[in-house]
Amino acid sequence: MIELDGNYGEGGGQIVRSALALSTLLGKPFEISNIRKGRSNPGLKAQHLSCITALKDMCDPEVEGAVLGSDSLTYTPKKYDPKTVKLDIGTAGSITLLLQCLLFPASLSKQKSRFVITGGTDVKWSMQMDYLINIVLPQLKRFATVSINVEKRGYYPKGQGKVDVNVHPKFMDDVAFLPSLDLTKQKKLICIRGTSHASKELSKAEVAERQARAAQHILSKYNVPVNIQTIYSETECTGTGITLWALFGQDDLDLLNPIILGSDNLGEKGKKAELVGEECAKALIDEISTNAPVDKHLADNLIPYMGVFGGKIKVSEITNHTLTNIYVTEQFLDVKFNIDEEKKIISVEK
Repeated sequence: MIELDGNYGEGGGQIVRSALALSTLLGKPFEISNIRKGRSNPGLKAQHLSCITALKDMCDPEVEGAVLGSDSLTYTPKKYDPKTVKLDIGTAGSITLLLQCLLFPASLSKQKSRFVITGGTDVKWSMQMDYLINIVLPQLKRFATVSINVEKRGYYPKGQGKVDVNVHPKFMDDVAFLPSLDLTKQKKLICIRGTSHASKELSKAEVAERQARAAQHILSKYNVPVNIQTIYSETECTGTGITLWALFGQDDLDLLNPIILGSDNLGEKGKKAELVGEECAKALIDEISTNAPVDKHLADNLIPYMGVFGGKIKVSEITNHTLTNIYVTEQFLDVKFNIDEEKKIISVEK
């Protein structure tokens, strides 16, 4: 039984989600204590219980402590047998955080998976759906073909967004070798893309266009194509956001080893659309200026895969989330991550 301290590092729900993902794939049981101990509302939250509910349909685990507010959890998975999982997180619970847990075992299994999830697509304290699709998923193409169809966006507080996710792992095709991650050089900036989105009632005020124009104005200094798509959707409550991503390569994007930096930002009531776009653009500029090929939010998503396959990445910032994921991954796998704080390089040999 692997024992984890839920108060390690950033001490949040990341430890729970990563442990559930690794445990499900590897078939290794774990026990975690002090869950979110340092938070104002400690213990398991509804989103963590949603992860467990989804995984019950995939590996029929034995679970103890899976109740709201619990400070400990014991999880013993059985044979991984993915099925079509349909789940409503409730209100605006983050779909992307749930998928962060589900995609790891699904993409490295030998069977197809499908997830139909209702909840929040673009909410605080989690990556926006467009960030997951355009920055994270290109990295996962090494291991699986993942498609996400956003049927409806869901903003805080009502949520009720809906996505349909299909995962086809390369292991199904008996691929003998899957490449380790090698992301250490930023290379040449090719173009910048983005999605600026808002609920339909904001279309008359041109909120999505104003966010996009403000971002495009700031990013025009790079003298590369900047293409930001604007989208309005029927939603249960008012909301808005923008995601930007910069693509790098020699002359074109390397699809086998893509270099894509991203940033995202959500609108708020009373906050000008122009400011939302400007903040997102400046955050992307900050990432580009580090000369790193991996942004600070992508890094922690890659750690479990590095634990399995090895690799080396240079990141813009080594965050507590990343260090926490390294801690959890090392407990489940016989690996040791090397961290160069000065050069911001993370590596692991296999």
